[in-house]
Amino acid sequence: MQSQRDVGIFAYRNEWQNASLNIILTNSLLINSYEEFFKKYDVTGQQYNILRILREHYPKPVSTSVLRNNMLDKMSDTSRLVGRLKTKGLVEVERNISDKRLVNIVISDKGFSLLDQIGNDLYKLDNLLQGLTEEEATTLAGLLAKARESISTAENRLSPALQFNEAV
Repeated sequence: MQSQRDVGIFAYRNEWQNASLNIILTNSLLINSYEEFFKKYDVTGQQYNILRILREHYPKPVSTSVLRNNMLDKMSDTSRLVGRLKTKGLVEVERNISDKRLVNIVISDKGFSLLDQIGNDLYKLDNLLQGLTEEEATTLAGLLAKARESISTAENRLSPALQFNEAV
């Protein structure tokens, strides 16, 4: 089990800080493991995410804004990622006829083939957390969902005095 020393902290202010830092550490470990996994297929985790979204919408074309809204990482540079996928032949990109500012993106046959290859090995990513029981994994997923909700509503819990001080 990870200790406080593993996250470079010897004393936490409170258990909320402890939880936050452990989430950050776990996120880093997971992201590194995922990127190592996808590197074997010459794509990044974000590029895989785009291919997965395009497969779900196929045969309907998708815009970069739809991709961005469905991405796990909302801060992704979607246009750049799509450009790299196009260069690899994994997606097809065409100008939108009705709105020249937009592009229509669809997954290519090569993209489908790559997703099939990756799909055969996705169980390896599941192995990352199989040190937990299925019940523990369910509990963890529920707690993380609750944490995301807490983060999204944190500003509502700040006292008016704290909000004023931050604005100054």
